[in-house]
Amino acid sequence: MPDAPPPSVDGSAHAPPEPPIPTDLAAIRAPVADELSAFRTYFREAMRADQFLLDKVTQYVLRQKGKRIRPLLVLLSAQLFGPVGEPSFRAAALVELLHTATLVHDDVVDEADERRGVFSVNALWKNKVAVLLGDFLLSRGLLLSLDHQDYDILHTLSDAVRRMSEGELLQIEKSRLLDIDEATYFQIIGDKTASLIAACTKSGAVSTTDDDTAIERMRVFGEKLGRAFQIRDDLFDYAGADVAGKPMGIDLQEKKMTLPLIYALREAPSAERKRILKIVKKDDKDRSDVRAVTAFVKTQGGIAYARQQMTTLAAEARACLDDLPPSDARASLIGLTQYTIRRTR
Repeated sequence: MPDAPPPSVDGSAHAPPEPPIPTDLAAIRAPVADELSAFRTYFREAMRADQFLLDKVTQYVLRQKGKRIRPLLVLLSAQLFGPVGEPSFRAAALVELLHTATLVHDDVVDEADERRGVFSVNALWKNKVAVLLGDFLLSRGLLLSLDHQDYDILHTLSDAVRRMSEGELLQIEKSRLLDIDEATYFQIIGDKTASLIAACTKSGAVSTTDDDTAIERMRVFGEKLGRAFQIRDDLFDYAGADVAGKPMGIDLQEKKMTLPLIYALREAPSAERKRILKIVKKDDKDRSDVRAVTAFVKTQGGIAYARQQMTTLAAEARACLDDLPPSDARASLIGLTQYTIRRTR
């Protein structure tokens, strides 16, 4: 991944004044509010199935309201370079279909009974239906692109799915061995999380421009934003339910080595490192174990270091937008970069 954004694509001599940077999601969505409304209808149609059970399950999934950050990224990135049209809607639908499929499959793998506070598909219809639903969504996304010959967008999203699978498998391998270092951590989050965010921003650009420099700029922006996004998620594990909306220690229970812990272990004396690793290796950890690891990470500076890395990545993502002409879409992407590292859940 490049250390700096690609060269400027702004050839204008006199740029319009910069709009104010929005700070909340409602304001961030404003430049593409009409497009997001149209996309919701488009996406419902893309998920529609003729078979009764399949349609029932897909309608259940549609009722689960998320933040729809990924379609938002596609549409804002598209609007940077031209008007949002059918190719942009198809790109956003493909992203959301593939993302939803991976979530459904993840719930099966993780044996999760809930997602976003409601029953998961596998909890209500068992694993077989959940796996088949995920396969159906993947096929709908592939056909949507193939039918319209959106080969560049399909290649971008297919590569993201490959990276997501490889990142997940690498994390499973390293969780067993507990030998993950910082470079491997960034490889994992780059593949697991940043690849899809980068696919969103790149696909949005591809849908409205054929400028290779602009497209690469938006891929780099999404890659850096995605890594910052995942570090923020990892910090929630040390924040507590009152801040993150989830109990502390979920990653620790699953033996996931995230950046705060990796840094703390690297900086700690040998005896202290061995003590903490012994706790992390335990299959069943109680509250005192979680508190001990959390206190260790804070004392060794793991929280502060992860925040610093997150902030640096967000700033690098922001710099990718510097030479683009001022616009409401650009202001919203800058606002989304800030929102990513400040969010509380």
